[in-house]
Amino acid sequence: MKQICVVGVGYVGLVTAACFADLGNKVTALDVNQERVENLKKGIMPIYEPGLDELVKRNMNAGRITFTTSYKDALKGAEYAFIAVGTPSGSDGSADLQYVAAAAKSIAEHMTGPLVIINKSTVPIGTGDWVADIVKGAQTKHTDFAVVSCPEFLREGSAIGDFMSPHRTVIGSLDRDAANKVAQLHLPLRAPIVITDLRTAEMIKYASNAFLATKISFINELADLCELVGADVKEVAAGMGYDARIGRHFLDAGLGWGGSCFPKDVEALAYMAKEKGLDPRILNSVMDVNYDRRKTAVQHVAEMLGGSVKGKTIGLLGLAFKPNTDDMRDAPAITIAEALVEAGAKVRAYDPVAMEVARPILPAVDMFDEPYQLAKECDALMVVTEWNEFKQLDLEKVKSLLKSPVIYDGRNIYEPIRMKEMGFTYRSIGR
Repeated sequence: MKQICVVGVGYVGLVTAACFADLGNKVTALDVNQERVENLKKGIMPIYEPGLDELVKRNMNAGRITFTTSYKDALKGAEYAFIAVGTPSGSDGSADLQYVAAAAKSIAEHMTGPLVIINKSTVPIGTGDWVADIVKGAQTKHTDFAVVSCPEFLREGSAIGDFMSPHRTVIGSLDRDAANKVAQLHLPLRAPIVITDLRTAEMIKYASNAFLATKISFINELADLCELVGADVKEVAAGMGYDARIGRHFLDAGLGWGGSCFPKDVEALAYMAKEKGLDPRILNSVMDVNYDRRKTAVQHVAEMLGGSVKGKTIGLLGLAFKPNTDDMRDAPAITIAEALVEAGAKVRAYDPVAMEVARPILPAVDMFDEPYQLAKECDALMVVTEWNEFKQLDLEKVKSLLKSPVIYDGRNIYEPIRMKEMGFTYRSIGR
C-alpha cells in the first residue's frame, strides 16, 4: 500500500484518487474549493461519471480515501503527489498554468519527506521542468523530490474503465528511479508502460488528442462530400475502419467534438507550434472544420423549415458534449442554441443529466423534464447528443406531438429510409 496525495478533484483528479484507492492504496484528495470537499465528505459528487459515486463511497467506507483542503494533512506521509488541476485555455490559445503553479508552490511549502511529484494535468511541453523550478524555489528547507509526467487518457463517460484498463501508461522523467516508482504504482493495471523523458511524455498526450480530433474533423469534411456525391458516410467509415492502419474509432460524422480536452489541447498545440515559428496548418484546419459543423447544422434546420427559423420552436435532444457526462464545456449545443436564439427561434431542450449544468449557461433555453414533453408543438427537433435514450424513442409518438414532422439528426442515430417511410422530413449528416 502506497500513500498518495492527489491535488484537484475534478474529472481527472477524482477518478485518479478513487481508482488508486480501489487498488488498495491510501489516498488523500485535496481541493481548495471548501464546498466541493465538504460535499465529497458527505458522498455528494461534483461531477456525473458512471460508476464514480459507488467507487468513491466504497473506498471512503473502507478508509482508503479521504478529502481535505489542507496541504499539510494531504502531504503527511505521502510518497506521491499527483497534480490534477485544471489547465483552461487562455484568450490566446495557450494553456493557463496558474493552478499548476499554485499547486506546485503549496506542495513545496508543505512536503515533509522525499516525494515524487506527478503532473497528471495536460500541460504544455516543458512544464515538468518549470514545475521542478517552482518547487526548488518554494521549499523552506531542502527535501528530495522528482517531477514525473504521467498524462491521463481518460474519456468522460468511461473514465473508470479507461483508468483500470488503459491502452498504455506513459511516464516521463529525467529521474529514472522516480519513473520506475511511478511505473510500479501502475503495475496492477497490467498495461504496457512507456518510459521516456519529460517533454516527450508531455508531447505524447497532446499528439494523441490532436490526432483523434483530426480523425473526427476528417470524417466530418468527408461527410459533406458524401452528401454531394450520394455516398453514405457511415458505410464509408465502416469500410475504412476494417483497415488496421486506420481503425474504426473516432470516425463518426456529426456535430464535431467539444468537452474539456480536444478543444483546449488542439488549440494549445497549435499555439506552441506558432510560438516556435511554425505554421500548424493541419491543426488550424482541424479546428476550423469542427466549429463550422455547428453553423452548418443551424443552416440546415433553417432550410428544412423553409429558409428561416424565425418564430419557430426548435427542440434540442441532448446538451452535454457527449453521452454519459454532464460536461457542457465547449458543447456544440451551446453554439447551436445561441445561434438559433439569435436567429429568432424559441429554443427548448432536454438532456438526461446535463440540464442543471446547462441552465446558467443557456438562460434563454427552456428546459423540459422528458423528451416527449419537449417535442410537443415543436416545429423541429435536433439530435445534438447521442444518448441511448434517444435511440429508443417512440418515433410515432414523437411525430404526433410535433407541429411539423421535422428532425435534424446531428448524430446519425436514426435510419434515413425508416424515417422517410414514417413520414418525417429528415436530414442526417453525410447520408
